[in-house]
Amino acid sequence: MKIATAGYNMDFLPDWQAYAAKLESWVSTAAGEGAQLLVFPEYGAMELATLAGRAVALDLQGSIRAVSERIGDVDSLHGQLAERYGVHILAASAPVDVGKGLPVNRARFFAPGGRMEVMDKQIMTRFEREDWGVRGGDPLRVLETELGRIGVLICYDSEFPLLGRAVSDAQLLLVPSCTEALAGYWRVRIGSMARALESQCVVAMASTVGACDWSEAVDTNCGAGGVFCPPDRGFPSTGVIAEGVLNAPGWTYAEVDLAAVEEVRRDGVVLNRLHWAEQAGRDGKAPLTEMKT
Repeated sequence: MKIATAGYNMDFLPDWQAYAAKLESWVSTAAGEGAQLLVFPEYGAMELATLAGRAVALDLQGSIRAVSERIGDVDSLHGQLAERYGVHILAASAPVDVGKGLPVNRARFFAPGGRMEVMDKQIMTRFEREDWGVRGGDPLRVLETELGRIGVLICYDSEFPLLGRAVSDAQLLLVPSCTEALAGYWRVRIGSMARALESQCVVAMASTVGACDWSEAVDTNCGAGGVFCPPDRGFPSTGVIAEGVLNAPGWTYAEVDLAAVEEVRRDGVVLNRLHWAEQAGRDGKAPLTEMKT
């Protein structure tokens, strides 16, 4: 299949019609290039806060409420576009009020036949938990789709190997991200590449890019789209299938054969996923050798 992963620039939107037109332009462009799966980034939905005005968009709690109130309409639009263009879409994640106190950071997955699944971030960054008041959501799971088995690790989640292990049955991991600095981009990229290595799978990373002077939450954004893999038989030796231009808006495309994932898991030069359990001794702890100095 062909994957399109976004370097997505958020805009100050004059009205809902402008958002709908922008989203359709992105989707139609990727579909026109033959992409079957489109991956948008973490918190790319924050541009919806501008529909309530600059003052609301600049207010941390106000921006959450403004975006959350729009999610029903946003999801309807994504579902329509997935059907119209015959594509699968991981929508940009958003802070969503699910009626349990603090909001969650939620991505939504749409299939052409009308299926929608929600996938939540598990571990919050310091900004999310200390300043913004966003909490972890529902547990991780692997989606069985027409394209293959898909898991989602939102941004910071990609940096934790046990979260990767929880969805290690997935052939393809999607990592929507939102990072303000080059160091943040590379933390998520390194985490994505590590998950591809240890789980012997393909990982597609999307990023927000550019400046947003109307938001305290997503004011600066640094990143690029990219698709990563185990550096093993049937894949590039670099572990990189495709990488976008840093901070440049647009799609990065990659052709991916998930049969290669199954083959490398069965008969790779190394078998990281199969050998995972060997890290632990009988007491459940990693085997260590005490060294005397």
